[in-house]
Amino acid sequence: MNLVKRMGTEVVGFGKETGVLLKKNVRDYGMFIALAIIVAIFSFATDGGFVTARNMSNLINQMGYIGVLAVGMTLILIIKYIDLSVGYVVGFSGAVAAILMKSYNMGSYTTILAVLAIGVFIGLVYGYLVSKVGVPAFVTTLAGMLIFRGLLLLITEKTGTIVIKDKAFNAIGQGYIPDITKVDGLHILTLIIGVVAIIGMIISSIIKRRNLKKYNFETISLPMFILKCTFVSIAFGYIVWTLSKFNGLSWTVVILAVVVLIYSFVMNNTTLGRHIYGVGGNAEAAELSGVSVKKITCIVYASMGLLSALAGILYASRFGSATTTGGAGLELEAIAAAYVGGVSANGGIGKVSGSIIGALVMASLSNGMNLIGTGASLQYIIKGAILVTAVIFDVMTRKKAH
Repeated sequence: MNLVKRMGTEVVGFGKETGVLLKKNVRDYGMFIALAIIVAIFSFATDGGFVTARNMSNLINQMGYIGVLAVGMTLILIIKYIDLSVGYVVGFSGAVAAILMKSYNMGSYTTILAVLAIGVFIGLVYGYLVSKVGVPAFVTTLAGMLIFRGLLLLITEKTGTIVIKDKAFNAIGQGYIPDITKVDGLHILTLIIGVVAIIGMIISSIIKRRNLKKYNFETISLPMFILKCTFVSIAFGYIVWTLSKFNGLSWTVVILAVVVLIYSFVMNNTTLGRHIYGVGGNAEAAELSGVSVKKITCIVYASMGLLSALAGILYASRFGSATTTGGAGLELEAIAAAYVGGVSANGGIGKVSGSIIGALVMASLSNGMNLIGTGASLQYIIKGAILVTAVIFDVMTRKKAH
């Protein structure tokens, strides 16, 4: 009887903790729930076509350049600014890469470095205008959007579409990592990388939990921690297993993963990351604490320029060409992904990993609606409704917190 009573108490306690945890972290867990619902709906609507290996691979590759942009946009939104020009900077960067290789016979790797350098320069110009000159970020980047839209038209107007024939360059957006061997059609190297990544995530989570307990910070119970790690491992493992049944991990996914790891580390474990959050939370207080708000602003915009150029390379290499409309609308996709991923409309709050989930949510919506034949007009309406819902959700949860 005592054993039954104790077990019943543990179940009630576990259930209560689950409810409290979901309530306290509703901003973080909401997007995972939304993604799960979207996958379930489209899987049912397409008779499983949505979750086939081929479609999942295509979906994640499509999400690659948007995810890269979303990472940069996350930092911009955290410090309470905006960048409306990133879409056409993507198109311009891709066109510059195409011209350098086609007209000037520049090698693919030299081209990539040159384009990335141009991206950083563009970001530094924005940062200077916003932080030093005092031009509002909205106006600065709106002007940039018009300028780069014009430049894109200018450099492509003679030929229209510029076809990229460099195989090494196109492999960045179209190629997959080589395999060591194949067993029953599975990409073994992808599976190995997936297992290593899962083990790494678990070890990282254990170390983080131990450090929190060491300094007497609040932590979730051991059963809840085990459940959380198990759920994340299964979800991640399923994605890796599905990709291994097609062509494995693409170079786009690898590049995106490297970007996410670097930026997550910077934002969570470095002084620069703390300063970025500090500027977003309260710029005046950060300045009084010795943080150079102008310097942080320049760094964040330079970062956005770098990632816009990288996204341009991924975009152009995926399609094997540069066009007069390249990158159009991607700025809206990046902003939406960041907000859906949990970035606060009031700045100071947001995670790089969250924005990647947000990008996956938006890409899943587009992919799923295309599969079931939803019209373009309705797609825009649904995406807009989801974006405003995410912002309303953010505003409401902030009000409850206060």
